[in-house]
Amino acid sequence: MAQDTVFSKIVRREIPSDILYQDDLVTAFRDINPRAPSHVLIVPNREIPTVNDIENDDEAALGRMFTVARKLAKQEGLQDDGYRLVVNCNAYGGQDVYHLHMHLVGGRPLGPMML
Repeated sequence: MAQDTVFSKIVRREIPSDILYQDDLVTAFRDINPRAPSHVLIVPNREIPTVNDIENDDEAALGRMFTVARKLAKQEGLQDDGYRLVVNCNAYGGQDVYHLHMHLVGGRPLGPMML
């Protein structure tokens, strides 16, 4: 079972956050340490620690994460200039909070990714 993360507390509204979207599958909120003018985190409401822990039953929530990202990118005015979606996995992948999450970042040129 996953640990009770700060993100799950935000989903349950136990911690105040600037929630931009919430439904039965996912929650989206502004990152408290933004790396770009627009930096939103989109999380499944069910705690999934990493990409490695995804199960077949999670497909609906994962798909919803992308449709919410599209909606929020438009709402934030990012759709024309572009934006980046990032999912990190484990320590070497840069994951800090072990509750799967997607970063939606934009509002300035982001440059190439380090691969």
